[in-house]
Amino acid sequence: MSTHGGAAEDSTFVRTYTLTRGRTRPRHLLGLETVLDAGPGRPGPGQAEECEEILVLCREHRRSVTELAGRLGRPVTAVKVLVSDLLDADALVVPVTAPYAASGTDADARPSPQLLAALSAGLKRKWPDAIAYPQAG
Repeated sequence: MSTHGGAAEDSTFVRTYTLTRGRTRPRHLLGLETVLDAGPGRPGPGQAEECEEILVLCREHRRSVTELAGRLGRPVTAVKVLVSDLLDADALVVPVTAPYAASGTDADARPSPQLLAALSAGLKRKWPDAIAYPQAG
């Protein structure tokens, strides 16, 4: 490996470190598939220019954490830290999908029995040896 290549790697590492202000963990639990949408808030002063790029992308349409990292050319962990900052500022939101959203005036809306049954079946397939809990009667 040439000296020039090593210097470029060091430069990228330092840039990522300063981008996140040395933080390596986001404050919010974010998966690679977490979908984000632009929110009503604004990023705080002193935010990285990547925060504005994230907002521009999310204003176009909803984006996943993975897609944002790919489009920015930044490590997923760094993007999660920036997204977490934007969530704190309400500049980004995690949209709630229709089955979970309260409908109109019914603020006590709950997931349908069909949705819960599908979720239960999926969990049983993924973890067949998990402890079974008694069914509510």
